[in-house]
Amino acid sequence: MLKQTNFDAPSGDNPIAIDFTGMGKGEAWVNGQSIGRYWPTYIAPTTGCSECSYKGSYSPTKCLKNCGKPSQKLYHVPRSWLKSSGNVLVLFEEKGGDPTQISFATQELESVCSQVSESHPLPMEAWSQDKSKSKPSVSLECTHPNQVISSIKFASFGTPQGTCGNYSHGECKTTDALSIIQKACIGSRTCSVDVSTTTFGDPCIGVVKSLAVEASCA
Repeated sequence: MLKQTNFDAPSGDNPIAIDFTGMGKGEAWVNGQSIGRYWPTYIAPTTGCSECSYKGSYSPTKCLKNCGKPSQKLYHVPRSWLKSSGNVLVLFEEKGGDPTQISFATQELESVCSQVSESHPLPMEAWSQDKSKSKPSVSLECTHPNQVISSIKFASFGTPQGTCGNYSHGECKTTDALSIIQKACIGSRTCSVDVSTTTFGDPCIGVVKSLAVEASCA
């Protein structure tokens, strides 16, 4: 099934995406430029997701996310490809989806930050727990309920400097803080990571370390 329609560009400067909810599987073009193949009917298994802790040993079924959801439904359209009006969207649909359900979405981007020291006092709910097992943690949460953490702008465990929007690495730092935070947080609206050498290793023995993170929500 080949379909074509015209549309006006959404106002403003925020990033634009096409929501392919309602479609089956196919490919799309905007003003002659391919935005790639879409397949929103490819759904993740509905079971296996639960409250997650990254503590302990690894297993393939640990900390599963987005059960019952499509692998992707929003597809970015660069504003540089668009005119203010008269844009052309062409769809090649292989499974008979419903093009009337397609919509355009603008993504509001915001940054969320947190910096916590490994010597930071534990939250009150942890006071009655085993102190050797309870650690301070960095918690991130997107403001809007329809947003998720889309990228990690900065992450450093050691002696990071600066403030939100202007963090920098200190002389003491681990090499894998960014990848650990990315794995724990990207794709979720909220996440929490223990601030400890158990999680990140010890890049400078005898120095009190902290974890600084800046993330983008979209």
